[in-house]
Amino acid sequence: MRKLNDGLARSGQSREGEDRTSPACQPRCLMKLNRRAFSGGLTGLTAGLLGSLVSRGLYAKAYAACRATTAGKLVEKLPSGVEVWQVTTEEMPQSNIYCEVPYTSADGTRFVYWRRNANLQGANRLEFIVVEFESWTHEKLDEARTISGCAITPDGHFYYIRRGKEPQELWRANLTSGKRELVCSISEKTPLTSLGSVTSDHRYFACGTRTDPTFQSFEILLVDLSTGEQKIIDQDPYILNPHPQFEPGQGKYLMIQHNRGGKYSPDGKLERLVGPEGATLYLLEIPQGGRVPLRVGTPYTTACTGHEAWIGTTGEILLSVAASGEFSLEKGNLLGIRPGEDHRVVARGYRFNHVGATRCARLFSADDWQAPFKVIIGSPQTGRTVELCASQTSPTSDQATHPHPYVSTNLRWVVFNSNRFGAPHIFAASIPEKIREELLST
Repeated sequence: MRKLNDGLARSGQSREGEDRTSPACQPRCLMKLNRRAFSGGLTGLTAGLLGSLVSRGLYAKAYAACRATTAGKLVEKLPSGVEVWQVTTEEMPQSNIYCEVPYTSADGTRFVYWRRNANLQGANRLEFIVVEFESWTHEKLDEARTISGCAITPDGHFYYIRRGKEPQELWRANLTSGKRELVCSISEKTPLTSLGSVTSDHRYFACGTRTDPTFQSFEILLVDLSTGEQKIIDQDPYILNPHPQFEPGQGKYLMIQHNRGGKYSPDGKLERLVGPEGATLYLLEIPQGGRVPLRVGTPYTTACTGHEAWIGTTGEILLSVAASGEFSLEKGNLLGIRPGEDHRVVARGYRFNHVGATRCARLFSADDWQAPFKVIIGSPQTGRTVELCASQTSPTSDQATHPHPYVSTNLRWVVFNSNRFGAPHIFAASIPEKIREELLST
């Protein structure tokens, strides 16, 4: 794995608010040791040399960081040729971020995940770790304040929020080189409350926010990354979980999830995520913010599950709806929708729940929301599907126990979560060439 660039694009930028003795500030040679080398080799002269270079506190943090570089382990090899690898070994809160878009480098050889490290001090206690497929080498990318605001572009630039000179700094990192740069600061008056999204040309950033202290209204924040302008383009009592996603082509639309009937108490406790009417979707025109309705959710279909993704640059959205009635497993609850058109059934036979689609629009991914919670991949064009593997997770309210599968940009791996061995971990399942060819054949 090529070493990530540890330099900042703006070398003069101060990193106030960061624990300066954290592993992110230390030489990468410390972080490249694997666990066996570190635990077995730090004796005698080696330990003495390291102890003379760093403080006891830094030694402990370096040790924690080095342990994270342990290679993955093969846990299953299926008759189909699929290999299932456990990527993470540390037992700490961690997740593959989400499944709507692939959080991989442009060439699909690396992906990024988050974890919460109890050893970190200061305001930024979340870590982003970059993993190289096949070698399973881990390398720390940066520390962050929150998972809210995270976004990735098709060219593999990862956006995230950290606390520095300002409380909400938007940073960008190239997942191939590791080069990081400060993009802008976002006002604390608009605290970020959802994952973010960035247009393919890096012009606009969007995220959910809430300026109402009584939790009765929610907004969509749009930031022009070229001019610095920040404005609210949508406001509604039911966009409490908006899942904003820019159309990956020209970026003229921003998809929004509308949780009709959702409600918080005035003191900020979630009373219900959605009401009897169920969720639907709509689009916002960019940059004006005009709404464009979509014919999904009641009365057009059963309620949207709240899991949706753009199918590449086709202009079509992939989504799952409640699997009942006319949208039963046999009839199909995985749908495609375009503005001004009725839905189409994309695939049948499973209780599709969390969904994602590749940037090239050739494959989709989903979890089958029933034991053993299979990881499904398929073709949005033909509806052909394959059961890649069983995640064997036991879902709880913890999102890290939900599979949330996505396909790497090079169509060779699926990244997903599972607690099959107890604690939540991140796994990767290979996509053999034969399976790819079967799915992609017309």
